[in-house]
Amino acid sequence: MKRHLGIDLGTTHSALACADAGPFPVAQVVAPSDVQARPNLPSFLYLPADSELPAGATALPWAEDAPFVGAGARTRGAEVPGRLVASAKSWLSHATVDRTAPILPPQAPDDVPRVSPVQASTAYLAHLRAAWDHEHPDAPLAEQDIMLTVPASFDAVARELTVQAAKEAGLPELTLLEEPQAAFHAWLARAGDGWREELSLGDRVLVCDVGGGTSDFSLIEVVDDGQGHLALERVAVGEHILLGGDNMDLALAHRLHHKFVENKKKLDAGQQRALVLAARAAKEALLSDPNLPAAPVSVLGRGSRLIGGTLRTELTREDLENILLEGFFPKVDSTELPKAATRTGFMELGLPYASDAAIPRHLAKFLATHGKNSTPTHVLFNGGVFKSQLLRDRLLEILAAWGAAPRVLQEADADLAVSIGAAHHARLRAEGGVRIRGGVARSYYVGIEGSAPAVPGVPPPTKALCVVPFGMEEGQEHQVPGVQLGLVVGEPVTFRFFSATDRPEDQPGDALDEFTWPDVLEETTQVRSTMEAEDLDSGTLVPVRLKVRLTEIGTVELYSEDEAGRRWRLEYDVRNVENQGVSGP
Repeated sequence: MKRHLGIDLGTTHSALACADAGPFPVAQVVAPSDVQARPNLPSFLYLPADSELPAGATALPWAEDAPFVGAGARTRGAEVPGRLVASAKSWLSHATVDRTAPILPPQAPDDVPRVSPVQASTAYLAHLRAAWDHEHPDAPLAEQDIMLTVPASFDAVARELTVQAAKEAGLPELTLLEEPQAAFHAWLARAGDGWREELSLGDRVLVCDVGGGTSDFSLIEVVDDGQGHLALERVAVGEHILLGGDNMDLALAHRLHHKFVENKKKLDAGQQRALVLAARAAKEALLSDPNLPAAPVSVLGRGSRLIGGTLRTELTREDLENILLEGFFPKVDSTELPKAATRTGFMELGLPYASDAAIPRHLAKFLATHGKNSTPTHVLFNGGVFKSQLLRDRLLEILAAWGAAPRVLQEADADLAVSIGAAHHARLRAEGGVRIRGGVARSYYVGIEGSAPAVPGVPPPTKALCVVPFGMEEGQEHQVPGVQLGLVVGEPVTFRFFSATDRPEDQPGDALDEFTWPDVLEETTQVRSTMEAEDLDSGTLVPVRLKVRLTEIGTVELYSEDEAGRRWRLEYDVRNVENQGVSGP
């Protein structure tokens, strides 16, 4: 019998849990030649130079030369940051770069071999698989019932890439689940049948998930299932916001850097990157011990005098609280929305972090958009940031000032809740029980070029045609209603894709004109593709209808089909280069 497992592929930590056994301790290298089992696997990959480490220093019980990931990689990377891959999950959702190209670490020296965000994600998943298989040789991970989590705000491309990483890690069969839903299922597993005593009809639970790389907001409503019983429905998800613990580490490192400058100590680029990792460690020490007044911070010096040249300072509690509370959790009014940044003409091609660091402003926008003029009755905290009671209390204070004092649902371990909840969801799906309804978290659209007379300097109008409605359930498929469309075959063409998290009223076949969609939709990617048809001349316009299928694993498949039965699959081009379409009967 298959076991029900949940995998949390996180920005900062990854974890694996089993529905009947709880969290799985992951064996990993924590120091050269020292392998220990830890509750989770830090999502860090270190790329050592030849002969940098002693022979066998990174050997694992199942492999002598596996990628160096986990706690030991994070520690070594703090000393040599130019060889450390971090935040791969955030890069996996970065639409303006080739996420299958070797771009990490982004600021590595020329002699460092780089990897792609997909390869880094594959390394973490492959390590989890190998660690499990070593402990369970009679029940390999690939043969179990696996639920792999992704942010609710991940678009179709990021989901496809996550599935690709899993396949390359030797996990070809799995299902995707949104992280906020997984966190809520962890609470359901703890509450058992008593959840109906804590929640009532009409209650709205805000799942507030702020992790290492992202801030995710979801609303789950208690509804009537039509038969007089309480049910749970995910009614809203927020935008993809690159704002979390990583940003806080950068802000703390900036303050520490000023301290070094004030003491006439200069840091080069490598030392500044190391300072960010040191700031993270100091932050975690202070947040885990409220009685600690300060935490030491050290950065290795340059040249041969590594010990004598070590630079030292400290992160004080006053600095920590000022930066985190006033910078990331300021007291703002419920009408204050995120502030746009003043942009320069040239920008570094890094992660597209949120321009406003104030998390409450992003939450205010989410509630204003999706709250139906009502504040949440309950809140469930998740993510490493909310391991801090200080930050939980501040956000509750802000919500109370907005007109509600939501009750807090007792959460599980913030580092493990998502994997635990995913495993619980997998078991419920197989055996039956209360699960959150919701379907796909976005509406999806394709660009349709309109017919209009040629005007110099004016491109043809483009409409956005809804093909996937918000809430469409996995396994469903439909033909997009409306008039036939023309598909150009035999020559390169561009397809445009859009999405929205706040347009539940749009249905397949609805079209938004060029005066409407730029203000309400987000363009996710463009596909440069050639749809081949051997029996048709290049450039032929074929009348087709669109068919859509939302797969059981949570990815979108879109097809064009003509009256002769020919079918072309439109695939998201994750490389932003020319991609060959697939035709078939």
